[in-house]
Amino acid sequence: MSITRFDELTGEYALDAARTRIGLVARHRMASRVRGEFEECEGVVRVDGEDPSRSGVRIVIPAASVRTGNRQRDDLLRTRFLDAADHPEMTFTSTEVRQVDATAFEVMGDLTLRGVTRPVTVDVELSGAEDDARGGLRLGFTCGATIDRNDWGVNWNLLTTAMVSPLVVLEIDATVIRRS
Repeated sequence: MSITRFDELTGEYALDAARTRIGLVARHRMASRVRGEFEECEGVVRVDGEDPSRSGVRIVIPAASVRTGNRQRDDLLRTRFLDAADHPEMTFTSTEVRQVDATAFEVMGDLTLRGVTRPVTVDVELSGAEDDARGGLRLGFTCGATIDRNDWGVNWNLLTTAMVSPLVVLEIDATVIRRS
């Protein structure tokens, strides 16, 4: 991707849920990794190309949309870990955006999970910008963060504490479409 004028990207964007993947990776103490993803999400991204610090994002993820490819594990994640019945949505709302280089950013914000809100820093890379077939502008972002699930009370029992690493890697490949 070659962006000659970052200020041309200024605008309000909607998350394209069909082209966005929000994944998670947790390490099992027996050296294997469990991968999953959330099948639903929505969000708004505000890009200020002249002053990226005035940019922002808000993402909402239905907790019950988590999938790992194992029905029993998915049910445990929804009920025991994420408590989706009482806390149906997980949200991330940015509080600060810092430009690191031409296409890299640190986005600080509040992650709310199980009714608990904690600060998180997400590394964000602008991976593409292109006009779509309808003449709209699409941006691609690759994002990542590592969180300690215990900070949000995401645990089940002592066996889980012993068998599953508390660190969870969040991997996001997002596409957004300019609305204005």
